[in-house]
Amino acid sequence: MTPEEIYARLLYRDGMVLVVDKPAGLPVHRGPKGGENFEQNFVHLRFGLPRAPALAHRLDKDTSGCLVLGRHRKALEKLMQLFKQGRIEKTYWAVVRGGPEADEGLIDLPLGRLDATRGWWMKVDPVGLPAQTRWRVLGRGSDPQGAPLSWLELSPLTGRTHQLRVHCAARDFPIHGDPIYGAGGQPDERLQLHARAIHIPLYKNKPAIEVEACAPDHMKALLAACGWAPRMDEIVIEARQARENARLDAKAG
Repeated sequence: MTPEEIYARLLYRDGMVLVVDKPAGLPVHRGPKGGENFEQNFVHLRFGLPRAPALAHRLDKDTSGCLVLGRHRKALEKLMQLFKQGRIEKTYWAVVRGGPEADEGLIDLPLGRLDATRGWWMKVDPVGLPAQTRWRVLGRGSDPQGAPLSWLELSPLTGRTHQLRVHCAARDFPIHGDPIYGAGGQPDERLQLHARAIHIPLYKNKPAIEVEACAPDHMKALLAACGWAPRMDEIVIEARQARENARLDAKAG
């Protein structure tokens, strides 16, 4: 990834925090087998600091969207504390097979490891760790074959591994393109899960940081089938540009 490509994915910047738009299909950090990862590009995001920013949390390899970085040690410690306390609010978009009958609700199902041989794969487990996900239907539609789909807004109240994917599958509306939990596996299918927005109450005397990531290209067709329109992201881009202009004006002043 060139410096220009990673700059184009920068959604928010201040003295402590960066929020970047992670692409789907790219691991956030180096795995045991090596290979390309998103973190190796952070060296281009120093903006005058001696060290590259560091990950404050993680997203799955196949999940796109808002990823938070701390620009230095103090910032990273504060961000990680906020994540641990559950004070950073994350909002995801997902396209699921079928969908719930109601328009909103709460999934409250504890999760545990599937088994020792499956790495980070998870399952609903009565003796597992508590896990809660709020959901809201944003639209309904169908795929090209006529099978029903739903566009959901998902808000995890806890941060368990694969929580959204397991919770949706457990309620019989698995996320489209998910090969692990029951709604994927075809070569041309990709996980329809996107970290749409994040709310970071970082500063005591300033409003919380609010950032949104536009819909990724690989989700637009199925989102549009459920009622999404490009204008929704045009508004996001306009707001981001206005914020950047205000930052530059304040710096100039």
